[in-house]
Amino acid sequence: MGDLPGNARRIAESARAAHAQGAVLVLAPELSLTGYPPEDLLLRPAFMQACEQQLQQLAEDLADCEGLHVVVGHPLAWGDAADLRSKSFSLPRRFNSASVLTGGQVVATYCKRELPNYQVFDERRYFASGRDAQRGAVVFEAGGLRFGLLICEDAWFDEPAAAAQAAGAQVLCVLNASPFHLDKHGEREERMAARARASGMPLLYAHLVGGQDEVVFDGASFAVDATGEIQARAASFEVETLMLEVGSDGQVHGPVSPVPDQDEQAWGALVTGVRDYLGKNGFPGAIIGLSGGIDSALVLAVAVDALGADKVRAVMMPSPYTAEISWLDARDMAARLGVRYDEIDIAPMFGAFREALAGQFAGMAEDTTEENIQARVRGTLLMALSNKTGAIVLTTGNKSEMATGYCTLYGDMAGGFAVIKDVAKTLVYRLAEWKNRQPAERADGTVGPVIPERIITRPPSAELRPDQKDQDSLPPYEVLDAILARYMEDDQGIEEIVAAGFERADVERVTRLIKINEYKRRQSPVGIRVTHRAFGRDWRYPITSKFRA
Repeated sequence: MGDLPGNARRIAESARAAHAQGAVLVLAPELSLTGYPPEDLLLRPAFMQACEQQLQQLAEDLADCEGLHVVVGHPLAWGDAADLRSKSFSLPRRFNSASVLTGGQVVATYCKRELPNYQVFDERRYFASGRDAQRGAVVFEAGGLRFGLLICEDAWFDEPAAAAQAAGAQVLCVLNASPFHLDKHGEREERMAARARASGMPLLYAHLVGGQDEVVFDGASFAVDATGEIQARAASFEVETLMLEVGSDGQVHGPVSPVPDQDEQAWGALVTGVRDYLGKNGFPGAIIGLSGGIDSALVLAVAVDALGADKVRAVMMPSPYTAEISWLDARDMAARLGVRYDEIDIAPMFGAFREALAGQFAGMAEDTTEENIQARVRGTLLMALSNKTGAIVLTTGNKSEMATGYCTLYGDMAGGFAVIKDVAKTLVYRLAEWKNRQPAERADGTVGPVIPERIITRPPSAELRPDQKDQDSLPPYEVLDAILARYMEDDQGIEEIVAAGFERADVERVTRLIKINEYKRRQSPVGIRVTHRAFGRDWRYPITSKFRA
């Protein structure tokens, strides 16, 4: 994000390599010059001016690629600096655009017409529609074919494609930055196939790849012929230049990479999110509080896949309530992955807190207060290691816990990046089992599962009091996650969920916990989005509210 020279260099390098292989047209994704989404960077005149200058420079840098057309996504500003500083958001003078570069010049610019404003999208805050600019279709010729430009959401509606066709387009080119969620690829391909069939034109879909804060882009650019059949597809979660041929008869030919299954998609998104968040922000490594439980085990495995074992450190912090098998399993997993492993006994610190507070708590029974102290001691230790080394703390709380508040502010929620914040507990188990089915070379040279089987099979516990189990405080995760998906992800009401066969007591309990723990989620680290409704950009509920239904 915002690396204008670096992004321009990557586009130019890919374009030159493609040109050397005979390409006449190169498509880069939506807002590829800036990264997506730029958010309030777009409100800074200096940013918009820098984008304009970089676009012109890129066109000049590619002037020697004779006959090559390069389409680049970028923001476009109209008006002077005073206009751009306008406090009115009703009609900003900025456009989500794509320009055609050839012969050292910007020869045409298309402005996106359909601006999404749902889920993670907030484009109407920043952009005006291309209709407001009175800009029509953009069609250009390359290699004897006439290509029409669309940007992402435009291709989900009839009018933009029809306008391109009316202007003489024979092939639709769609630039995209479509945030990942599970099975999103299928939805994209179905809608683009329908668009190709409706227009009678082949469609080329160029898609962003990489992580940007909480959103991840999965790549998998593709092409469909005029009948809507997939004829080319790039790999998912990998940087790739997809080379293909489009004939004068509209036939499309290219390599077709397979679509990963849902669990592999989720794993790819988590690995990409961790790798890019740490890499792009310059963190030298990651620190994880390893408990011997399944959540921290999953985060550790993801981190090692993303960063390499040499950049990951695991810290076990046993308390008086930590079971021996938790120690053994944590040590076992760290050894399998070959990460640095340390143990810090928190019993003396926990005892010091209890002693210091003994007078204040006189006559009061122990409760969650003492449990939270343990979690906060651990959070303090992890953050101290982070401050000293520069490595970022990866938190290990899952979506089920974030929803119900089964987590401690300034304790297990303390850290810089929440890897599985949008991964429900049932999906945590699925991903752990999926990872163990993949052949993996362990640190000792053997090949086998990296997560000890007992971590997956033993009942989950926070181990903050004697014989504690998660289900002492929560419904079974199969029930909890099903209610969470219906209420939070699909916006079903309480009565509707009860009518679907769930016990009213469970529904009332879970939805109440979701409501009263909004204040915790507001203070949690940013985390990777893998579902179509994640806590964060997707979920904007008031903390203070009496409404419940």
